[in-house]
Amino acid sequence: MTKTVSARRLLAHFACAASLFVSGTATATPVLVIDTATHQVLHQEDAGAPWYPASTTKLMTALVVFEALRSGEVTLSTPVVMTPNATKQAFLESGLTLGRTMTLEDALFATLTASANDVAVALAETIAPNEATFVQRMNATAARLGMTGTHFSSPNGLFNKTNYTTARDMAVLGMAIDRAFPEYARFFQGSAVTIDGKEIKSNNTLLTRFTGTVGMKTGFLCASGRNYVGLATRNGKRLMVVIMGATTERERDERAAQYLQEAFEGRLSPSAPVETIANRTDLAPQDMRVRLCTDKSVAYEAEREALYPMGLPGHESFLKDQIPGQIHTIATWQTEIAPVVPLPAQRPAQAPAAPSPAG
Repeated sequence: MTKTVSARRLLAHFACAASLFVSGTATATPVLVIDTATHQVLHQEDAGAPWYPASTTKLMTALVVFEALRSGEVTLSTPVVMTPNATKQAFLESGLTLGRTMTLEDALFATLTASANDVAVALAETIAPNEATFVQRMNATAARLGMTGTHFSSPNGLFNKTNYTTARDMAVLGMAIDRAFPEYARFFQGSAVTIDGKEIKSNNTLLTRFTGTVGMKTGFLCASGRNYVGLATRNGKRLMVVIMGATTERERDERAAQYLQEAFEGRLSPSAPVETIANRTDLAPQDMRVRLCTDKSVAYEAEREALYPMGLPGHESFLKDQIPGQIHTIATWQTEIAPVVPLPAQRPAQAPAAPSPAG
């Protein structure tokens, strides 16, 4: 922890680490704040601990697509078609059905702003021959970036024990996107999309409540809690914050805004570069499902509210600004997809007929 962390947060951190346990597991959750110009860490808590990324996985999906755009494999106008595999994904709000089609540009907005799990898979199947091959590219890119605590199993981040990362690796990924593809920054700045007239809002509240926010991605699963990879810029400073495992959207958003506010005000002291943080490959990701999505969640949420009361009645909020949102409009069209007809099973070979008896 940095020396300039407020006494209140320092006490909260020690209280959390020392006394809050559920089923024998400590409830400390990862945090990381970085100056993107120098890669210096301004604050970190368990930034090398493994965690389920949920929809922050889609940052890697976006990076692989951006690299495919740069290499000329696809263009922003390439059609992205909803396939049988895409439409069977869970937690869908898009309303898209088999064969609905949009441009690749619109698909990026749907994936990153609306966090559409189905569109993320359709994007993957547009770039690669199939989803599995695209995931191989995701993991190859992670290895190239030095994301030593990360393994991806899908383009959308739906729960899988083999889909994990660390706050350190997510920051490395976010900075790589920001550095290499400034021309695509708009894909992370949408506050909502409309798909064929249906509005789906981004969960990145900081875009409309914290001045200077320019991205990037939220994520939630019961197993992961509420995650956030955020990017903000003020007065020449460009900062990244990563929050993993927050209990509520309020906690996640308020904590992210507080860390950014303190960093912009110079109240967090720089230390070594983020790349020096060691990923804990000896640990398994915590599973937050018992704490967040069972009858134990009420007590756990009350404990977290005591630790992080920002934005609750009678407490200061760090989300004070009112910023107009950016809404991107998507119109789809129908592409006919030939039905997949299963091949007929091969008929079993027949035994040769027995010879007729002699008469």
